[in-house]
Amino acid sequence: MQATRFLRILRIFGTHGLAEFLPPRAWPGRIVLRCFGVGGRVAGSRAERLRMAFESLGPVFVKFGQLLSVRPDLVPEDIVAELSRLQDRVAPVPWEQVAATLDRAYGQPHAAMFRGIEAEPVASASVAQVHFATLPNGREVAVKVLRPGIQKVIANDVALLYALAGLVERAFEAGTRLRPREVVAEFENTIANELDLVSEAANASQLRRNFADGRLLLVPEVCWDWCQREVMVMERVNGIPVNAVADLVAAGIDIPKLARDGVEIFYTQVFRDGFFHADMHPGNILVARDGRYCGVDFGIMGTLSDGDRDYLATNMRAFFERDYRKAAQAHVDAGWVPKGTRVTEFEGALRSLCEPIFDKPLKEIYFGKLLMRLFEVGRRFGMVVQPQLMLLMKTILQVEGLGRQLDPNLDLRSVAQPILERFMSEQAGIRGLLRHLREEAPLWTATIPQIPRLVHRILSDEPTRRLEAAVDRLEAAQARQTRVLAAIAIVLAALALVYVLR
Repeated sequence: MQATRFLRILRIFGTHGLAEFLPPRAWPGRIVLRCFGVGGRVAGSRAERLRMAFESLGPVFVKFGQLLSVRPDLVPEDIVAELSRLQDRVAPVPWEQVAATLDRAYGQPHAAMFRGIEAEPVASASVAQVHFATLPNGREVAVKVLRPGIQKVIANDVALLYALAGLVERAFEAGTRLRPREVVAEFENTIANELDLVSEAANASQLRRNFADGRLLLVPEVCWDWCQREVMVMERVNGIPVNAVADLVAAGIDIPKLARDGVEIFYTQVFRDGFFHADMHPGNILVARDGRYCGVDFGIMGTLSDGDRDYLATNMRAFFERDYRKAAQAHVDAGWVPKGTRVTEFEGALRSLCEPIFDKPLKEIYFGKLLMRLFEVGRRFGMVVQPQLMLLMKTILQVEGLGRQLDPNLDLRSVAQPILERFMSEQAGIRGLLRHLREEAPLWTATIPQIPRLVHRILSDEPTRRLEAAVDRLEAAQARQTRVLAAIAIVLAALALVYVLR
């Protein structure tokens, strides 16, 4: 089956004229693709043809293309822009197959688990589809079900992607630097998370706790007793799609406030929590009648360590202040660029990148695009970009694009900077010190009473006693050596005196 699939990939690549992507040294591959493309050629730019080839190859390649669309450190700018247009929409699975999946997951007829479930899905994507249902207690829920056999399809295509990655490594001079196998491994990890709906339910539960006050964001409650690896059930949320601007206006929603709230929600997730929804396209966001956001689909989430957040905060603050030396030094200190990189040279590259951007009105500045350009500059200096930051950049682009779609005059800096400053003050200064002391207090409380016992153990340990004995022997030897030298000096002095008196 894999051989048949591989031949189909070659035929589609050939038909779409993708032989031109191969370097001259890979002439055998060019010949093969041109042979497969005989009899038909798709028109369009190279980026358009690559996008259409991925769409023809199905959901796994669509998702892989989406991943490449946020890798400007690896992919040229024209291809990045075109691949960002890939949409994850596929025809729904017939209800009979969905019902069979539910019966198998629950180990009993699904009718025993639900009072009723709608056969027509409300959403259908490459990995799963969603049906509305009612629980036995009358509660309305949304049921997400994996597509039958999707695990095998993904496993086969991922294996082929690894094979293609190996060909890229050998065909391109920069194959090692492009790290194609690492890119495929990153994709495999991301899509594996989407195949475990219990993991997605846990993501939703965590995000709901993070925004427990419900002021800006509503996250549906997970119905854990109905969740399985292939099935996820959560409360049904009713809202207006965030990109249905006319409907939002008709519902009396404050559109400029909605745009600001969306940016605040995202940057709060990034800097306060280090845990963010990483697939915030319009299809995954609804707006309640009271103007609050409602999140759905939590299969792709991003996490950031304290070091990642410090790196981002330092860089964003430096960019706000146009302090390119600080931004360049932050890259060196964090190890994002190789040791030995000249800070002044990197500073100059950042200045050339940012000055044209910051000369524009604030409403025209996209920080996601700024990060993208930053990674392009970093590529020249050998900067290695971590996967979590690429996921973040993709989401920033989505959030900022959505915000500007709602309100073209949105000033992203005025919304993001207070959150950034609050994070920086909590990391440093008195507030940061108090926070760290509070976090470390339980450890110190448990450790301090043990200090006398630890000191006694150290002093009574055999290695310590041997070390003390060795020090004593060394000191005794030094004392003996000093006495010998003193005696020799006295004898020499006496001999000199006798010689003089003669």
